[in-house]
Parts: sequence; structure tokens; C-alpha cells
Amino acid sequence: MTGAPQRIVSLVPSATESVCRLGGGRALVACTRYCVEPAAELARVPRIGGTKNPRLDAVVALGPDLVLANAEENRPEDIDWLRARVPVLVQTPCSVDEATAALVELAARLGVPEAAAPLVREIDRILAEAAVGAPGAAPLRAFYAVWPKPWMTVNGTTFVHDLMGRIGLQNVAAAAAARYPSTSVDEVRSWCPDVVLLPSEPWAFTAADRDRLARERTFGTPVVELCDGRDFCWHGVHMAAGIRRAWNVACRLATAARARRA
Repeated sequence: MTGAPQRIVSLVPSATESVCRLGGGRALVACTRYCVEPAAELARVPRIGGTKNPRLDAVVALGPDLVLANAEENRPEDIDWLRARVPVLVQTPCSVDEATAALVELAARLGVPEAAAPLVREIDRILAEAAVGAPGAAPLRAFYAVWPKPWMTVNGTTFVHDLMGRIGLQNVAAAAAARYPSTSVDEVRSWCPDVVLLPSEPWAFTAADRDRLARERTFGTPVVELCDGRDFCWHGVHMAAGIRRAWNVACRLATAARARRA
């Protein structure tokens, strides 16, 4: 394909946001029901199912000259089926650096390579600040919960893990064999986390969950904190502001953990 795409289907919520923020929203002809940002711009965009069950025939019928996919969020068989019929860009970054490179690649594919530069500079600036002012004397041992039934988390090969390390949080499940391993309350307790993070997605943890886990000391006595899951796992343009918010969470956790030790 030559030239900027004129008909884009996005199967990745963070990529949908990136397309719009980079100025390609007019070319977006469909996205998933989980694509929520930017809400106003997406109000006119048809939905073609979820990330795991998109209506593939409907995608192809739209005549896209670019489909955006992610090997973790979308099923490999769906990606392969689409690749045989339409142009597909699969981006599956497993680190902050890979995600930054993917953002640059997407901007170039949209025909606006210059649009990525200020975002990359902001990401680099935030990471540099976090590296200098990492909260606490040592990284906080953190359990990042992605699912409660059963309890699931992230290992050391994921974007979430890399981001945690950049903002002063040590992933207690880094050595797990699976990328998104199932675990148990007893195993989490054995990891002795200083903090437990309850993100808003993929499971929408609530203040009631936080308060119950803290009150019942489910995982022992760590600080239990809610966070925006998008700030810890969305790639693309979201990183420019999301990483700073994630770092702010880490700083609050460090303050709370120090107060408990005092």
C-alpha cells in the first residue's frame, strides 16, 4: 500500500485512540466496542464486535486499506484470516521502548510521521524524571492484579512489567513462566508484596474490592490501591500522559508504604 490509508479498521482500543489523536480519525470506518477514547470522535464510528470476536466478514466488507491488530488482544486465527484478505498492521510491544517505536511506526503509516515526535519527547522526559526520582529508597514490591477469578497477574515479559520497573515498582511475579499467570492468595502472600494494584481493566476493580481486600488482609498487609488500567497497559499516544499518572500512583504508594513502616 502506498500513501496514507483512507479506510482504517481498528481492533485495538489503544490504537483507536492513537489514530484519532494523530489526526487519522476521519479514515476510521470501524472499531471494537471496547474502543472508548476519544469518546466524541468515536460516536460516529460503527462497532464490529469485540477484540476477541470481531465480525470478520463485516471488517472485510468495509474495504479497509489498513486493519490495526495486536497479537495479545486479538486471536491469532482472526489476524491470519484478515491478513489473507486485507492489509494488517500487527503491533504487540512488550516494553516501553517497543511501544514508543510502535507509535512512531503508526504515525508514519498514517502519513504523519512528524506527529509522533512531540509525544516521544514527552514520554522520554517523564521516564527520565521517574528514573531520577524513583519513589522510595528501593523499588516497592508490587502485585499487579489483572483478574480475580482466578487471581491473575503479569510476568517479566510484558509491557506492564517494564512500565512498573520504570516507575519504581518491582513486579513480584516477574519470574512466572506464563505471560499472564494464574496465581493464588497463598502464593501472592509468599511473594511479600508491599503494594497491591487493582486496575480498572480488564477486570473493573472497585473501591469496595480495595476496601474488602485491605480490611480482610487477603494478601497480608500491603497497601492496596486502585489504578487506571489504561495508564499501565495502553500503548500509543496514551503513554504521553498515562505514564505520568502511573508514576504518580507509584509515588503515592511509596509514601503510604513508608508511613506504614514508620
